[in-house]
Amino acid sequence: EAGKWVHYGATSQDVIDSGQAQQYRAAQELILTRSARLAHALAALARDHRRTPMIGRTFLQHAVPISFGLKAANWLDPIVAFHDDFMIWGQSAHQLGGAAGSLASLGDKADAVSEAFARIMPSIGAVRVPWHTQRRRPARIATELGLLLGHLGKMAGDIALMAQTEIGELAEPEAPGKGGSSAMPHKRNPVLCTLILTAAKRAPGLVATMLAAMPQEHERAMGGWHAEWPTLRELFLVAGGALNHAVALVEGLQVFPEQMQYNLDLTN
Repeated sequence: EAGKWVHYGATSQDVIDSGQAQQYRAAQELILTRSARLAHALAALARDHRRTPMIGRTFLQHAVPISFGLKAANWLDPIVAFHDDFMIWGQSAHQLGGAAGSLASLGDKADAVSEAFARIMPSIGAVRVPWHTQRRRPARIATELGLLLGHLGKMAGDIALMAQTEIGELAEPEAPGKGGSSAMPHKRNPVLCTLILTAAKRAPGLVATMLAAMPQEHERAMGGWHAEWPTLRELFLVAGGALNHAVALVEGLQVFPEQMQYNLDLTN
């Protein structure tokens, strides 16, 4: 008998969406902290090597000379853009609409309750129209995380190619046993790059699920809303892990200017 008063005037989706908004807000803060740290590490790399010559490569072949600082700056720029964009678009919102979005059960108290609820929820202020089946917010968060992961994959791919035995211009941070092979003791596998690329390859499917979940029926969806729960959670986890690996990779990256010069000289 008491159950009907537990969230009187709200519907279960209000509770779940608002609760998840708080989780996503905490996750957003972690993502922003890690992306800022990565940006600082990349900026230092760009500054330190603004005059370190190397060969530019197009179609995986020698093109014309560039500086390694320029390459690092190209890794940096999308991270800065993501950080700035995610401060805005990475925010989720609370939800209070009632059974069909009209707050009808609260009668003439609906506006007052909605405004009071907005004040105690640390999200983006009053939401005047419920978004029960208008899922642009979570889809946009997912898309921003997908863009981040795609760029981290590009950076990791570049570094892994430059760390190949025959190229030898970069190397991942060293640690005892790190990157070793039980079958081939001479190997030094780029494990951080591998982990980042793994995350980048998972991102498109997760983002696609969020976009596919957007067409939701009438005032409460069947299936679309529910598909978002594990998907967006997984995107935050994957992005957070990839950023951690990227910070470790860039902060400890080994750069070999002499080998860059050697490779540059191969085609005069």
